Amino acid sequence: MYGTNMRMRKRLTWVFLIASVLFLVLMSRLAWVQFVHGHELQKKALEVRTRDIPVEAKRGTIMDRNGNELVTSISVDSIYATPGQVKNPQETAEKLAPLLGMDVDKLYTSLSKKSAFEWIKRKVDNEISQKVRELNLPGIGFVEESKRYYMHPSLAPHVLGFTGTDNQGLIGIEKSYDAQLRGQPGRIVTEYDAAGRKVPEAIHQYIPPKPGYDLVLTIDETIQYFVERELDKVVAQYNPKLAMVIVMDPETGGILAMGNRPTFNPNQWTEEPREVWDKNPAIWYNYEPGSTFKIVTAASALEEGTVHVGDSFYDPGFIKVADRNIRCWKAGGHGTQTFAEVVQNSCNPGFIEVGLDLGKDNFYKYIKAFGFGSPLGINLPGEASGITISQKKATNLNIATMSIGQSIAVTPIQLISAAATVANDGMLMKPQLVKELRYNGKTVDKIEPEKVRQVVSKETSLQLRSLLESVVAEGTGSNAFVEGYRVGGKTGTAQVVGEKGGYVSGRYVASFAGMAPVDDPKMVMLVVIAEPQGGSYYGGVVAAPVFQAIARDTLRYMGLPEIPGQKKPKQPWEVETPIADVTVPNVVNYPTDEAIKALKAAGLQCQTSGEGNIVHEQTPGAGARVKNGTSVILKLQPAKQNGKDGELVTVPSLQGLTIKEAGNLLEEIGLRLVPEGSGLAVEQSVKPGTKVTGGTSVKVKFTPPGQDDDNQTPSGGSSAAEEKNNIINPYGG
Repeated sequence: MYGTNMRMRKRLTWVFLIASVLFLVLMSRLAWVQFVHGHELQKKALEVRTRDIPVEAKRGTIMDRNGNELVTSISVDSIYATPGQVKNPQETAEKLAPLLGMDVDKLYTSLSKKSAFEWIKRKVDNEISQKVRELNLPGIGFVEESKRYYMHPSLAPHVLGFTGTDNQGLIGIEKSYDAQLRGQPGRIVTEYDAAGRKVPEAIHQYIPPKPGYDLVLTIDETIQYFVERELDKVVAQYNPKLAMVIVMDPETGGILAMGNRPTFNPNQWTEEPREVWDKNPAIWYNYEPGSTFKIVTAASALEEGTVHVGDSFYDPGFIKVADRNIRCWKAGGHGTQTFAEVVQNSCNPGFIEVGLDLGKDNFYKYIKAFGFGSPLGINLPGEASGITISQKKATNLNIATMSIGQSIAVTPIQLISAAATVANDGMLMKPQLVKELRYNGKTVDKIEPEKVRQVVSKETSLQLRSLLESVVAEGTGSNAFVEGYRVGGKTGTAQVVGEKGGYVSGRYVASFAGMAPVDDPKMVMLVVIAEPQGGSYYGGVVAAPVFQAIARDTLRYMGLPEIPGQKKPKQPWEVETPIADVTVPNVVNYPTDEAIKALKAAGLQCQTSGEGNIVHEQTPGAGARVKNGTSVILKLQPAKQNGKDGELVTVPSLQGLTIKEAGNLLEEIGLRLVPEGSGLAVEQSVKPGTKVTGGTSVKVKFTPPGQDDDNQTPSGGSSAAEEKNNIINPYGG
């Protein structure tokens, strides 16, 4: 009996010990779960039974310098789905897809996902949103979001930029100040049971978003309107590849207006070609500035004392540097002139002499001081540095061509900043676009104008401004004259550099950099028109009138008093270089290369359309009197399409061609050659320009060179002197 009791006690003891150990393990596990992983598990539980709906913050407003709203945000609905609550995904997708313009299958996939939240479509029109609401579909909800709205779509879109679907800045100010404009998003938290139903009187939490800061720009809406208006006129008249206008306050560096063409609508940016909005040409476009860069050459030399206003220069029409002859734009040159007249006449040899006297080290010192060769730090994405030749590698020829604005590439923002430096008593200011940040109508951060460096003295600035005034009053920039105001400036006409180097025939950049009033400049403006069409391409003809129109309205808008009796000169220069009337030669039925040579020899440019190697038509026609430099449009077609089935053929001029050249030319257009003699063609039986039927014979008289007074060099031939001396492009003035 005693032994049985002992066994029972031992068993109970073991049971108790095992139970105690199990209890301790269980308590330890509970403690581990509660105190170590409790927070994490609680978070997961909340995620399972709650829905967290994001609430986007209202993006800050962008205003002009006077507080006028340029960009704001409007409320729109975004549609989302809670897939677990969608009773019939297929039916729901079929009802929603037509209204939202979506694919049914893709929408069905989204509605069938095992997730707590799926966006269906963001920022839909109010009309569409209302139609979706009326369907009252289970599992489909709405969140109020904000959509960016640009009040004046044509006003400075490259500067303002635009935003993406998530209200993130993609280009322009919207991107540069995205962190300040965006604000902090909020959220709505609600609790659901296992069946996906809202739990009454459970967790319903609203965390409000914090709106972004408002920006006040230096841009003036009214001046920007003047710029956009004139750019539209430029496009209509010249159809350029690019056109840019920047207006700056020289005292602060504040950008008053910045416009570009081509342009786009930021409210519909997804419908615009990427190449139109991807970059801002005013801060990105690299180009040779031509004579507008002479402002820098003159300022540097005056500051160093290597030239004085009254110094005498002699221009015979060219200047020899190394093994090259660099021509002046004026045939025969300007003769004896003072430096003041060199500036007024935009004389290339004079400026080259000034640049060479300045020397490489000094010249490069001022190129860097004015800000060329590196970004100026304007707060816009995509600013380019410009292109300069390494100082170590620069030769005297490089210095000579840089003196007249060649062999150096600048951006428009760099060039206007240099001109503004001269207008601001020699002080270079950092370009500025944002004046202040506001929150709830109160200024929280005021951005002060930033001085960069003193480049030239106030005395040099005053001297140069007086010289630039004479350019407008009596020289190449007379088309920029604004009645009632003292205006100074400089024209520029530069050839376009090709992708593989060298200048591209018939492609130019016309520009004008100016300031007013000269005695105390309140505005500086740069007009750049790249590759204008229609024959005119000189800065004084194409760009200066744009400056005049914008400057006139801007100065009056600023309330600056007019000077009584300040009238435009009675006999202004109409262009930077004399353009004589020339007669358009007949190049119909010429091979394309020969036609282009003939037109260039006559002082004309050309454009081609169509495909082929024979000129079929030309506009203007043969015999028309046009200005030197006018573009002739050549319509091309393949050889041997003329002269068939009795088709009329225009007989070309064969003057100066050999028998072989004349025979090949006539054969290509369906005519026959009947030669007489040998040598070069001097007479032909059918007058050039006459229309004859295909197969007609043309008798041509050939004589050896030198035996006939009528013998001429074939069209397009260049003189030996030009070939030998490799004359540089003369269009710097």
